[in-house]
Amino acid sequence: MVSFTIIIYDAPIAKERPLSALRFAWTADLEGHQVRIWLFENGVYLAKKDQKPAQGLTNYGQLLEDLVKGDVEVKACVVCAEARGLKQADLIEGVKLATIHELVEWTTTSDKVITF
Repeated sequence: MVSFTIIIYDAPIAKERPLSALRFAWTADLEGHQVRIWLFENGVYLAKKDQKPAQGLTNYGQLLEDLVKGDVEVKACVVCAEARGLKQADLIEGVKLATIHELVEWTTTSDKVITF
């Protein structure tokens, strides 16, 4: 088993990188690896609850919520979230706001760190 910290920088819909990151996280979790997701910069928008994408578009929030329900730990940069007007109450249940100190701890204790 390998432990992964996955750092996501981009907002949903704008680019495919967040979708690729969530697919990777889902697959690694399915294969029994430890997965932790850190949302950075515009990536914090992935955790906004009650997302309603246009018909035919992927619901990134639902994908992230499913990962959280499957015991994947997800944290969002508190500075990034606050800069974008997001508070803890705006986020999907189970996603926690966190400081950069927690990201440092995650990266020093992970086998692999991947950025998207």
